[in-house]
Amino acid sequence: MIAHRTFELVAPSGYPHDPDAIHRALHRLHAEGHRVEGVSATERRYQRFAGTDGERAAELNRLADPSRKLPDIVLAVRGGYGAVRILHGLDYDGLQRRLTDQPVALVGHSDFTAIQMALLARAGLKTFGGPMLMGDFGAPDLSEFTMQHFWAALTRPNFTITSTVPQAQTVDVSGMLWGGNLAVLASLVGTPYMPPVDGGILFVEDVNEQPFRLERTLYQLHLAGILERQQALVIGDFSGGKPFEYDNGYDLNTMIEHVRSVIGIPVITGLEFGHIPNLVTLPVGADAHLVSDPHGFTMTVSEYPHLS
Repeated sequence: MIAHRTFELVAPSGYPHDPDAIHRALHRLHAEGHRVEGVSATERRYQRFAGTDGERAAELNRLADPSRKLPDIVLAVRGGYGAVRILHGLDYDGLQRRLTDQPVALVGHSDFTAIQMALLARAGLKTFGGPMLMGDFGAPDLSEFTMQHFWAALTRPNFTITSTVPQAQTVDVSGMLWGGNLAVLASLVGTPYMPPVDGGILFVEDVNEQPFRLERTLYQLHLAGILERQQALVIGDFSGGKPFEYDNGYDLNTMIEHVRSVIGIPVITGLEFGHIPNLVTLPVGADAHLVSDPHGFTMTVSEYPHLS
């Protein structure tokens, strides 16, 4: 049985455009006995954003307030775009003082990657790539797979992800697990919000991008010297990108094989993470041990904040 938790909602990016999904999500959380704070984050709207830049930054900065009781879970309402606009306005010192080594889980993916990378780079804070309020908790059919992985990751000191997707390369490496949305990661290259990770295990996902656009973005990470410093690149889901007739057989698999031949580190495929109904939850900044062979891969993750 899942213990009752306190969720605090944050919306650092786009506003939620599906009120029915928000209603479903809140109903489900309340029905399980959870307390949900910050519901106003689902109601704000400024242009295409969930509030002004100042409002969205203040929403995250209030987590640094020592007079407020910390929630168990800080959950992103949705992705979209807009997080990069508030990175300069976050109170990294205050957030570091308040959240370091605390059993608080900051969870989201997609555009939330910008917040996660900035918190890791500037405050050393570990977060979680995982489901969000509107698209996942509010889905018409709630994914049991997603929920099981979500609660397992947040409540255990370690866990193992197993995949039966055949692998082209045999790997046995360890390092910091980090990453998220590929386009967002690339947009942070050369900024103080890109974590300077050496010897890490980098995972990436994206949505509605053609294979050539994905390759171009991976080349950006490659040419910037980021990929060569990692132990492995783990490919999540690249859903929604349809190849063009002009491509002449150049598809997602062809792109991945080319990238594998160029970047000089192992490329692992089949990670169930991204803009998909069934996704795993991944602690960003945690320790990871990745092992692969022709039959699949396992990744064991540890050393991250988890709920008691």
